Amino acid sequence: MEFSAGLTLFTLISVLLLLVFSHIAADMVLMAAMGVLIIFKILTPAEALVGFSNPGVITIAAFYVVAAGLKETGAVRWAGQLLLGLPESEKRSLLRVVIPTSLLSAFMNNTAVVAMFIPAVQDWARRIKIPVSKLLLPLSYAAILGGTCTLIGTSTNLVVDGLLQAETGVALGMFDLAWVGVPVLFIAGGLIVLLAPVLLPDRKGVVEQLELAREYVVELVVSPAGPIVGKTVAQAGLRHLTYGYLIDIRRRGQLITAVSPDVVLEADDVLVFVGAAESAHELRGIRGLLPSGDGLENLGIALQERCLVEAVIGPEFFGLDQTVRESRFRSRFRAAILSVCRQGQRLDGKIGDIQLQMGDTLLLEASDDFVSQYRSRRDFLLVSALNESTPPDFARAPVAIGTLLLMVLVSATGLLSILEASFMAAGIMLASRCVSVSKARRNVDLSVLMVIASSFALGAAMVKTGNARLIADGLLFSDGITPWQALILIYLITVIFTELITNNAAAVLMFPIAMALAEQLGVSYMPFIIAIMFAASASFITPLGYQTNLMVYGPGGYRFTDYARLGIPLSITVAVVSLFLIPQIWHF
Repeated sequence: MEFSAGLTLFTLISVLLLLVFSHIAADMVLMAAMGVLIIFKILTPAEALVGFSNPGVITIAAFYVVAAGLKETGAVRWAGQLLLGLPESEKRSLLRVVIPTSLLSAFMNNTAVVAMFIPAVQDWARRIKIPVSKLLLPLSYAAILGGTCTLIGTSTNLVVDGLLQAETGVALGMFDLAWVGVPVLFIAGGLIVLLAPVLLPDRKGVVEQLELAREYVVELVVSPAGPIVGKTVAQAGLRHLTYGYLIDIRRRGQLITAVSPDVVLEADDVLVFVGAAESAHELRGIRGLLPSGDGLENLGIALQERCLVEAVIGPEFFGLDQTVRESRFRSRFRAAILSVCRQGQRLDGKIGDIQLQMGDTLLLEASDDFVSQYRSRRDFLLVSALNESTPPDFARAPVAIGTLLLMVLVSATGLLSILEASFMAAGIMLASRCVSVSKARRNVDLSVLMVIASSFALGAAMVKTGNARLIADGLLFSDGITPWQALILIYLITVIFTELITNNAAAVLMFPIAMALAEQLGVSYMPFIIAIMFAASASFITPLGYQTNLMVYGPGGYRFTDYARLGIPLSITVAVVSLFLIPQIWHF
């Protein structure tokens, strides 16, 4: 074996071992591998960096901006709340999770779909009295299955399509994968509904386990033009909140206590909620509720530039022993105090009359640069932002949904390529202010893009040094091996790689091997390429192979072994259906 081939194989094995057994970030591992290939002149810089100009990678970057627009406008959350409803049984509940999640995941990044459905499903599970552990893992699996139905449903499909275009000039259409993806979704989705109630544990999530959370009082006003005027407390979705509860309503100078779920909400009602810090973010996601008047409207901070922050008052805070009003907190810090917590207990009464003391924990609404500005200042001992706490801009939700539909339409009809359509949609999201430029930048996951683009270098080196052909020869261990048996081998190896490393890296590494194997057998490469797409997305057995599996790990209170219970039968089912259908549609 030549030195270049041996070093490439050694580098590949080292990358796999580091990704599986070390805690080094995947992007660092793959960038280092790319550096080795360049330094030892196995690849030229142009060959190693080809992944950074691949259409699939650039399309994924544009999709992050589109997904950010849908998230910031609350479009996905609104659709989820609309579709979940109030089912009568656990199996119907699972259907209400699987159907909307898979449909949305077919047309937008499934990671973004799961991120926005998690709080909605947590709240919903408490309302319908079903353990959240029965619903969140099916949520992740449904998002994965939905992503296999279209070319844009998962980043893996776009990456493999980009490789296919670069290698052969062949590009897949938006719905080409649906011939296999839709049957897989129906069969595997049905299996989830049947088996999840039996195989998944009855376990509390992180929220239910949190008993000593700091409690705050948050006041919000019912908007006269909002959709909840005239609805009861229960109909408005305020009866069973995940992080807090409604204690009082102030109406025209009168106080309504021990609020019944049948109380009808009126315009300008002041609703008083008690709960953890996250309750403020949860309540901002309900259409028709506005800050009670002490917010940031008069400070010139746009809606999408705000976030919720917890800050602990330090010994050098300038306004110690002054009331909030006397300290002029709002104008000095350009932040509004929503609530004050002292020694873990909420403080009642008007915010402006509370006398501030050292150690008080403030729940603030501030600009999104507040944390970086005051983290190192001595006014506060600790400053931390709550994740995803920007209030949704529901007024722009129709624009965001329309943009997504337009992107799907123009790419499906062939008017624009997937890349062009994604750029158009990202541009509309920014121009219509569905998402700000700063938020769009933050939502582009550079580490994922670096992993994908760097993986291309390893794939290119495998082809250039002849290792891909060598491995393909090794897979043809028998002269009598059939194309269908070879397809099974490619699928199984890709699934193993996906469970151990990332799905995108597995797809990129297997692509050249599949192409070489098809050439050795003298058959079409398309069945093998499609098999890689489905196998790289079929990560159900561990929380490591797919990001959405990891996202539900904590909120669902899961253990590592919980994934295998439902994941093994699901993985076998997807493999059988995929391997049966792929050769029927893309012939050898």
